[in-house]
Amino acid sequence: MQAYEIMMNRTYKVKESDTVRSVIEKFIAYRISGLPVVNDSNEIVAYISDGDIMRYIGKYNDFVIDTFFFATVIKGDDEDFLKRAQRLLNLNVMDIAQRKVIKVAWNEEIENIAAILGKKKIKKVRVERNGVLVGIISRGDVIRHSFKALL
Repeated sequence: MQAYEIMMNRTYKVKESDTVRSVIEKFIAYRISGLPVVNDSNEIVAYISDGDIMRYIGKYNDFVIDTFFFATVIKGDDEDFLKRAQRLLNLNVMDIAQRKVIKVAWNEEIENIAAILGKKKIKKVRVERNGVLVGIISRGDVIRHSFKALL
C-alpha cells in the first residue's frame, strides 16, 4: 500500500506570507494542531504546530529536572501572558515555524511511513508529488488502513 492510497487529500495550509493569527484561526476552525507552510508554488517550506505556539506563549524559563516527573522553575521572564499572545498574533508564520519538514513521496510504501512516524515521534507526515503538497498522513491513517482487513 502506498501513500496516495491512504493520505487525506484535503489539506489545510498557510502561506509563508501569512501571520500567526491566520494559523491560530485555522487551528480553531478546523480543530487541527499543525499546518504545512507553503510558498506561492504550493511547495512545502515549513511546518507550524501547536507546540511552536506553546513555546512562544509560555514563560521562557530555565528548568531543573528534580525527578522523572517534576521540574522546578529557577528563572523566568515577567512579561504578561496576554502581551506575549498579542505579539504572537502579528508575527509572520515563518518567524516561529519549523523549517525542517519531514515529508514523503506520494508513492512511499506504508511500512516506511509507519517507520518514519514512529522513529521521528511525529503525529503526521506531509505527502508531496514533484515537490508540491498533495496530502497528509497521520498515525491514525496508517493504523486504520493497516488493520482494517485484519479485524
